[in-house]
Amino acid sequence: MADPITDKIDETHELIASDKVEGTAVYSRTNEKLGTVNHFMVDKRTGHVAYAVMSFGGFLGLGSRYHPLPWSALTYDPNLGGYVVDLTPEQLKSAPSYTSEALPNWDDQVYSHRIDEYYEGTMGH
Repeated sequence: MADPITDKIDETHELIASDKVEGTAVYSRTNEKLGTVNHFMVDKRTGHVAYAVMSFGGFLGLGSRYHPLPWSALTYDPNLGGYVVDLTPEQLKSAPSYTSEALPNWDDQVYSHRIDEYYEGTMGH
């Protein structure tokens, strides 16, 4: 059932509702669609989005790989109606990822550091 209050306030100039971000396309700098935002990981203490987890490949969710991208690596492009990340498909294939059959241990800080180090080296973030 639609909620008349939240349906009217799902986006402002600076804010956007999480359900509106999920499913948004992610593109390379050459406007090639890389995947879509599946969900994001939020830091419990700060409330800031740490990673946007992008689904990549697969068919109807089967065989998909999930790539955690540092939120700071994404730039919203209103002309594309999606996020742009400075990665090629080849760089993305080499990036840290997981499947629904082999989920990461987000409590293991080594995993987060591996993600951050990959993107710092690849994108200079």
